[in-house]
Amino acid sequence: MQNLKLNPLKKLEIILEGEHMEFATDLLDRAGVKGYTIVNQLSGKGSHGFYEGHVMFNEDDVLIMIITAVPEALVEPIVEGFTPFFNKHSGVIFISDIQVSRLVKFTN
Repeated sequence: MQNLKLNPLKKLEIILEGEHMEFATDLLDRAGVKGYTIVNQLSGKGSHGFYEGHVMFNEDDVLIMIITAVPEALVEPIVEGFTPFFNKHSGVIFISDIQVSRLVKFTN
């Protein structure tokens, strides 16, 4: 078996209200992100207290997390795109170093 070649990327975990999902995915698409995963109905505790992740009225009323892996060059433009949004709305972006084995899935 051949050795797996690992490549460095940045993982972005973007947490925001579900009603803003289209804004976030449009921004990621325009930035050139090749793909992402969306996790719905998050639960957790933050600066505003505990948030229970169940659908109350519709899926716009829950927190979501969008997870993506991008080359380092895309991080700054993505964060700059979200900065005005997070100045007005709640949410957060976590950025961490990761390694992936199939770089072609994440880069153009």
